[in-house]
Amino acid sequence: MSTSTARPADALRDGDSAPQAPPSAAAKKIGGVAGWVDDRTGAAKPVGYLMKKVFPDHWSFMLGEIAMYSMIICLITGAFLTFWFVPSAGHTIYDGSYVPLRGVAMSEAYKSTLDISFDIKGGLVIRQIHHWAALMFIVALTVHMFRVFFTGAFRKPREINWVIGSVLALLAIIEGFAGYSLPDDLLSGTGIRAMAGFVQTAPVIGSYLVYGIFGGPFPGEMIIPRLYSAHVLLIPAILIGLFTAHIGLVFVQKHTQFPGPGRTNENVVGYPVMPVYAAKAGGFFFIVFGVIALISALVQINPVWAYGPYDPSPVTAGSQPDWYMGFADGALRLLPGWLEFHFWGFTLSLNIALGALVLLPLVYTVLGIYPFVERWVTGDEREHHLLDRPRNAPTRTAIGMAGITAYTVFMFAAGNDIMAIKLGMSINDITWFFRIGLFVLPPIAFWVTKRICLSLQRRDRDTVLHGRESGTIIRTPGGRFFERHEAGLPEEQWVLVQHDAVSPLQLEAEVDEHGVARPAHRKDKVRAALSRFYFSDAVNPVTPAELAAAHHHGHETEAIEGTHAAEIETGSRDDDLVRRIE
Repeated sequence: MSTSTARPADALRDGDSAPQAPPSAAAKKIGGVAGWVDDRTGAAKPVGYLMKKVFPDHWSFMLGEIAMYSMIICLITGAFLTFWFVPSAGHTIYDGSYVPLRGVAMSEAYKSTLDISFDIKGGLVIRQIHHWAALMFIVALTVHMFRVFFTGAFRKPREINWVIGSVLALLAIIEGFAGYSLPDDLLSGTGIRAMAGFVQTAPVIGSYLVYGIFGGPFPGEMIIPRLYSAHVLLIPAILIGLFTAHIGLVFVQKHTQFPGPGRTNENVVGYPVMPVYAAKAGGFFFIVFGVIALISALVQINPVWAYGPYDPSPVTAGSQPDWYMGFADGALRLLPGWLEFHFWGFTLSLNIALGALVLLPLVYTVLGIYPFVERWVTGDEREHHLLDRPRNAPTRTAIGMAGITAYTVFMFAAGNDIMAIKLGMSINDITWFFRIGLFVLPPIAFWVTKRICLSLQRRDRDTVLHGRESGTIIRTPGGRFFERHEAGLPEEQWVLVQHDAVSPLQLEAEVDEHGVARPAHRKDKVRAALSRFYFSDAVNPVTPAELAAAHHHGHETEAIEGTHAAEIETGSRDDDLVRRIE
């Protein structure tokens, strides 16, 4: 049997290109619509840029996504709740399904909340999803800020995004307070009453502010509609605008990434938005939504029917705000009463105003300006796209832990009355414990954290210089003993040496070359002192000279072990690491 070698008419010759399959009818329609839109908006180029944008793949970057998805869930469930919630403080009599409250006088806001919970199908689970998503939003936003702070992701050119994030965190707390104040139950009404007292402590204008906010003496009938407008319109609009700006800046700038082989300040190692990252992000959104829905279906939160309508008379000491407002409540409980002063017919209640009106904006103002302070102290004007390992910035990490410790003291102080009841202790003793702890525990946390970071840096240096202990003991002909140290992979060691060496700024002379005192000398002295605070005990990475010296010293052991293949491989790895350091 013979085989024909004739070339079919449709076969390819050398250099021919494969024929392209004609587009399907659906693809033609989509392409036509896309072309029509592009002709009128010019969106093809920016959309193409966004679709090709590369994002690194690390679990910690999901924290910001959880915050964004939680906010979207809040918007979706909030829109559902607005269909039935009545933002009115007008009086009515309840006649709904919840028998224990039938015939009880209450506000229309509280009655509509009960109706959503008991008479609207799916209303209670949507209410709980809304509440749990709000808590998840603030938690994820807070932890995301921790990640950004401890890794130095706020450095140039991302200072603006850090400021936006600080404002977002503050607005999220205000939005949460406005939201849980709307049902007008006993707990939320107590919170509004506390807010009125806080605002009254504003010097001189406090009483006028309360009158304007409440539309008259407390409680008035205007606070619920005004909180509702702020909760569903004003603050969400600002949050969405800031989130859009935040995400837009992330797209415009290179995304930060953790140090690793092949990762530099000039590139981003990861996946493009389409198709990989978009698919993963979409799936992650539904995972977040599903987890929040599962929690909301199984774990009860804010059972307003158990509290009853707002009435000032039955308020108990057990009333507690949501966790994110706990630190402000704790600050109020720790401030001493002697901070109240009277002069010129006015009462200055610093024992309340400092914790209620000053602390919250002060905390987020300090957070917002920190990147600019650190840049001024360190003199670092470079762009940073590689993240710091927290141990390689020990002072910054220690400052962060001191701040978290102070926050924790405030938050636990908000429950001093509950602790006193449950533990059978004096509330005054507990309060004094937290007062002392506020000044003692943060410095201790700072010192311990910094020592741990410096110790980890020294261990990294030792690992690079000497390798890891293998447990193998080698005896020389002269009777000396050595332990074989195994060098890690160059990829592992590179992470330990990639960060920059640091040192305190040098103080310039007090006078210039003409003997005239420099105007900026005092400012420079402060800057130099802060720089020493940051870097005086820095542990810098291994240099090529140090690594070469360590390897030269280790040749005795290599000679003893002869031409062992593992040692030959280790030597080549060490040479490669030296080149990487250089």
